[in-house]
Amino acid sequence: MIHAQELHSVHLINFTKKQEVKRHLLFLAGFIFVSACNWTTGVFEKNMDFNDHEWSASVKPDISFEINDTVSLYNIYIVLRHTDAYHFNNMYVRVTVKEPGPGQGKTGDYDLQLATNGKGWIGTAMDDIYDTRLLIQPKTRFRKTGTYHFTLEQLMREDPLKNVLSAGLRVEREQE
Repeated sequence: MIHAQELHSVHLINFTKKQEVKRHLLFLAGFIFVSACNWTTGVFEKNMDFNDHEWSASVKPDISFEINDTVSLYNIYIVLRHTDAYHFNNMYVRVTVKEPGPGQGKTGDYDLQLATNGKGWIGTAMDDIYDTRLLIQPKTRFRKTGTYHFTLEQLMREDPLKNVLSAGLRVEREQE
């Protein structure tokens, strides 16, 4: 025979399991939404995962996307995912942009701040993993229609760069 108090505790256990399943489903839905590349919403994002959570200097993610709108302004971000075991407060990254058509492309070096001494890690945390979006080119206008290629490379002294899970690019249409 089950007493009312025991029935109540069984009910609570089932409720917390339901909450946990719901939380996992919401996380999965959010992950799918964030990782989707959908220009109809004005957002493109693509990330490359690194084997063994190490970014070797020889691995240079090439991210390409189509631009059909040369009138709108865009904000361009580098997206980095790392663990709290990452050894540095920053990361030096070189970005090469190749426009449609012939040409070499333009290169820029960025010192990306991932942490401060006062606040710690800057990015959004989930357990010991941090996602950081760092604006590198605000209010950018693409001059030509067609496929743009962005190549990322890490310029740190440590090679491979440990505790880096992924790197990528996010392009958002500027809100007017």
